Amino acid sequence: MARTPTDLVGAQPGPPFEFTFDGRPITALPGQSVAAALWAAGILAWRTTRRSGRPRGVFCGIGQCHDCLATVNGQPNRRACLVPVRPGDTITTQEGHGHDSLGV
Repeated sequence: MARTPTDLVGAQPGPPFEFTFDGRPITALPGQSVAAALWAAGILAWRTTRRSGRPRGVFCGIGQCHDCLATVNGQPNRRACLVPVRPGDTITTQEGHGHDSLGV
């Protein structure tokens, strides 16, 4: 019998809602972090490194490593593992340092 994490803890979350990631709609549950919602949608990377452009996603999951940085509603360098996703949020892949105006 396959059980989901929601079943295991007996959670009864509210109704799902949508946000967008790189222009495509993603469904999330109330209380999920951006990282958890992306993982649940099968998305494992949403940042590229500054020098080599290598993909990154969640590493530590507790906000210590900065691997999960994403641009949330136009604000770069948000730790996706700590930011709760909200209905209508716009999340985009963060490339490099996340500040286009720096030109670095």
